[in-house]
Amino acid sequence: MSASPVPDAEWAAYASALGQRLHRIRIERGLSQEDLAYAAGLSRYTYQKFEKGESRPGSPANPSLRNILAIASVLDVDLVVLTQTTG
Repeated sequence: MSASPVPDAEWAAYASALGQRLHRIRIERGLSQEDLAYAAGLSRYTYQKFEKGESRPGSPANPSLRNILAIASVLDVDLVVLTQTTG
């Protein structure tokens, strides 16, 4: 039995919450977007889009697991904390 796809509005809300969480934790760690992005092997522009929660206007971000793992490593935070659906 396969899982049904996440509705666009629900994914957009999740991407936005993830972006807010990334921003909050990055600020707590005293990192700039540029410092975090480069340490994670990303461009600053790509990281900025993750924090905004969108990949282009009107389209929610969908970062790869590899990118999320790299960001979590730089932030020194568990993947579960970074990707939680509440809080």
